[in-house]
Amino acid sequence: MSSSAGIDNGNTGYGEKLSLKERLGYAVGDLSTNIIFTAISTFLTFFYTDIAGISAGVVGTIFLITRIVDGIIDIGIGALVDRTKSRHGKARPWIKWMAVPFGLSVMVLFTAPNLGETGAIIYASVTYFVCMMIYSAINIPYSAMNSLMTQDPYQRTVLNITRMVLSLTGGVAISMFTMPMVQAFGGGKMGWAITFGIIGAVSPLLYAITYKTTKERVKPVVVQKDIPLRKGARALLRNKYWIIVLLFSVILFLNTGISSALNIYYAQYILHDPGLVAALGIGSILPIIVGILLCAPLMKRIGKRNTILVGCFVTLAGSLLILVDPSHFEIVLISTILKTLGVAPAVATGSALLADTVEYGEWRTGARTEGLIFSGASLASKIGSGFGGAIVGWALAIGGYAGGLSEQSDSAITAIKLLYIGFPIVLVLLQIGFMFMYTLEKKLPSIVEELQSLSVPSEK
Repeated sequence: MSSSAGIDNGNTGYGEKLSLKERLGYAVGDLSTNIIFTAISTFLTFFYTDIAGISAGVVGTIFLITRIVDGIIDIGIGALVDRTKSRHGKARPWIKWMAVPFGLSVMVLFTAPNLGETGAIIYASVTYFVCMMIYSAINIPYSAMNSLMTQDPYQRTVLNITRMVLSLTGGVAISMFTMPMVQAFGGGKMGWAITFGIIGAVSPLLYAITYKTTKERVKPVVVQKDIPLRKGARALLRNKYWIIVLLFSVILFLNTGISSALNIYYAQYILHDPGLVAALGIGSILPIIVGILLCAPLMKRIGKRNTILVGCFVTLAGSLLILVDPSHFEIVLISTILKTLGVAPAVATGSALLADTVEYGEWRTGARTEGLIFSGASLASKIGSGFGGAIVGWALAIGGYAGGLSEQSDSAITAIKLLYIGFPIVLVLLQIGFMFMYTLEKKLPSIVEELQSLSVPSEK
């Protein structure tokens, strides 16, 4: 197979394996992304309420409005990715263009200048929106590369597993070292600013590795003209499996978003030890790495969907376990580990499931739209985590939470417990329902075979 400047001239077949170097090079990009994403999910609500001095209700509103607007913008970014024509590929160039702006946006996000109450709200709103928009502009094309590097479903799964192992490693590192770094640099606003100044500087360097080591190979079965956004959007709405994966992912991000944002509150006010936030953070990430390593052989035996369903039932068991004693740290930690372990199959296959819907969409509509398809992943994360952050902020506000106090009212404690314990049970049941509806896996080999035999895609 010949290649030039990062883009090959032919499609990878089912038998070709991606090299370890290329898999690791691709995965380093998500190491960079998840350092930032985990920091935002875990610490930004607390940073706004207790460092920047913004009320919890306002924080929730900022999260919701920003994520919804940005989620709509994601569709436009996906369309731009599909229209990108470069000797370096259609998705890969975006990594080069957006890496430095992404790092800079993180630096300003965790800065809290003295602008007064109204100024702090405006500053938080603007910097959060800019950071999320740039995040979309680098993460959508990055995710789309999964479907452009190989067309083999199993290779896509292995690629995604490698990606997620490094991604979650970054999440563990942030959970362990953020608060110690903040304190080491003096705490307060300055400690947060220096910590994320360093993180924002490292992020582009990691993305540079991804850009240098990856290749795009897969192309449409025929050379196609730019697909108008309206036609691409109609194609998405006819792709039922994309819709199922999108809804499943929204609930997954909503569930994990609420739990991640609440760890620091739960440790401080329910377990009465703020130092336990690191243990809960690691318990919310590290088991996924272990689970992902076990996923590949299990998926090869029973398939991606059934492995995800097994994981959902493990998460349900963990969600119920905490009811035994919500204030007992060991029980809470075991519950967290089980819930996190159950998430591993969905995390391991998220991009692979979406990549499979690319082929289904091309077969179903004649339009291959990786950018729009993978804008759905970003849209799901924005909607899920946006509503998660909003629900946390609003519930804390309704409960009367007051940032900076060592003791909270009974109503605030009840709000924290309800969100941390009750919501996960309802949400995982919804995930199970959606995954039972996903039946693409058995049909995909024949769909890909038919596509490869066609000279012109036809309407099905």
